[in-house]
Amino acid sequence: MAERKSAAPKDEAQQEVQQVVDEAEDKGYIGVPVDPTPKENYTVAGVLAGKPTPETDADHAREVRQQLDDADRQR
Repeated sequence: MAERKSAAPKDEAQQEVQQVVDEAEDKGYIGVPVDPTPKENYTVAGVLAGKPTPETDADHAREVRQQLDDADRQR
């Protein structure tokens, strides 16, 4: 199990919830980016500079889809 940054929950209900969240994180259900495209590509400056997004560049969309598929296979 990965090292947790938060302090240990104090009561039984908090511990139970924390355990479920920790298990989901360990399985990769939480915290996995949906689109690895840098956020700055979606800004006005990024669009005007021609930075690719999956919505504007078919090649970039294929790359993103491949990255997401590879991440799914690793889980």
